[in-house]
Amino acid sequence: MTIEKRLGFVGIIIEDREQSSQKVNELLSKHSDIILARTGIPNIKENTTIITLVVDSSTDELGQLTGRLGSIRGVQVKSGLSKK
Repeated sequence: MTIEKRLGFVGIIIEDREQSSQKVNELLSKHSDIILARTGIPNIKENTTIITLVVDSSTDELGQLTGRLGSIRGVQVKSGLSKK
């Protein structure tokens, strides 16, 4: 059985860069096989960062990534996959 992969996005907000960014980066590295593009915009004054990802992923793979990201303190995550 072939796992169906679809294009999608992940939006990540890190509320405390100093506390959480290393954990987020380590996790993204572990899931680099599904990440097609990544953009990060740090807001040094507010100690926050916004990261956007373009992914080619199955629903299970995306769920694993977003679930782990969401369990990191101070991290908010939203995602979506195309229908096809």
